[in-house]
Amino acid sequence: MSSTRLLALAPLAVTLAFGTGCKKSAQEAFNSPATVTPKKRLADGSIDDQSKCDFRNRKDRDVIETAGPGAVLPNVRRVFAIVGQGPDRQRILVCRETDTNLDGTKDVVRKYNDKGESLFEEADTNYDGKIDTWITFSKGRIAEMKLDSNYDGNPDEWKFYSGGRLIRAKRDTNNDSKPDIWEMYGTDGRLERMGVDIDNDERVDRWDYDTDIKRVREDKERKEEEAAAEKAAAERKAGEYAAAEDSENADKDAKDADKDTTDAKKKKKEKQPAAKKAAEKPKQ
Repeated sequence: MSSTRLLALAPLAVTLAFGTGCKKSAQEAFNSPATVTPKKRLADGSIDDQSKCDFRNRKDRDVIETAGPGAVLPNVRRVFAIVGQGPDRQRILVCRETDTNLDGTKDVVRKYNDKGESLFEEADTNYDGKIDTWITFSKGRIAEMKLDSNYDGNPDEWKFYSGGRLIRAKRDTNNDSKPDIWEMYGTDGRLERMGVDIDNDERVDRWDYDTDIKRVREDKERKEEEAAAEKAAAERKAGEYAAAEDSENADKDAKDADKDTTDAKKKKKEKQPAAKKAAEKPKQ
């Protein structure tokens, strides 16, 4: 190829390699500094991690920051209340919050009473900065859970527990803020029946059952009814027998009383003086 042809192609090669001036080459782009999104900061200069524990500017609070599993930097904060004086001084856990996805924002917070028992918990499960899960505890055990499954800021699923066990739930499936499905659970945690509101009047229009559980429950109820009927029949027969026996005893007692009266009169008459007996004899 002639030198003239090479010189003609040189400007084109430079243009393809380095762009038109507004674009960077691959090497330039690789060596460019990374773009860092500035963190929000509080008035004291600390990073705002959306904390929901009350501890800032409080002398009666003690804070411990730890790194949980998989975290390099601290992502778990425990806040303690300082109570008492001198030798009676102690710390009581009142709040704990966690950054579960390690993005620098606390997305789960749980608060406690002065006995260390859980009171309630809030969580942002999809990390959009809004709470979508609310949990209430009773005596340290879960009692109720509310969920916002469509992340519109309002709960649409409610779960209720007894002794830490799920017993019933209700759901809003058409996003009108009113429940239209009710669920009932057995002692083994299985869904036994589900009520459906068809006309949106907040009342069950149809109950759907687990056929196996329904059959077992109906058999149990039938056996209980049969046992109750047999018991009632046995009690009724026992009562009739006791009444007949009481009546028979009463008749016997009456006959014995009549006999005793007759015998007493006879003995009394035998003991009367001869003159009185003669006077009582009828005249010829």
